[in-house]
Amino acid sequence: MKNFVVKTIANAGALAVAVWLLDKITLTGSSTGKKAWTLILVALVFGVVNFLVKPILKVLTFPLFILTLGLFTLVVNALMLLLTSWLADKLDLSFHVEGFWTAVLGGLIISIVSWALHVVLPDED
Repeated sequence: MKNFVVKTIANAGALAVAVWLLDKITLTGSSTGKKAWTLILVALVFGVVNFLVKPILKVLTFPLFILTLGLFTLVVNALMLLLTSWLADKLDLSFHVEGFWTAVLGGLIISIVSWALHVVLPDED
């Protein structure tokens, strides 16, 4: 359970950095507390999307991973971020990613920040 909480906090932190750096990734709310709560919920959705959909998509696009020497990972991460944005809209969460190229850059930022946070944060159950 502790590992799940740490990963969710790391995802929330990575999403917060992407929202802070990119104007076309938006998180709105009336107060800081509401924004933080929304960010945690979006991080949960992002974690579920990455857990359920990403492995299936990686298997289906395996030849593209080999052909591009792994650079197709950027596209897959962008699609996961766009799917998270779509699901957040359906769940009435105020998180939005505008456009594919913003999602590519956002996915890259989220990957780097979450990797760094996973190095720093404890990873034990």
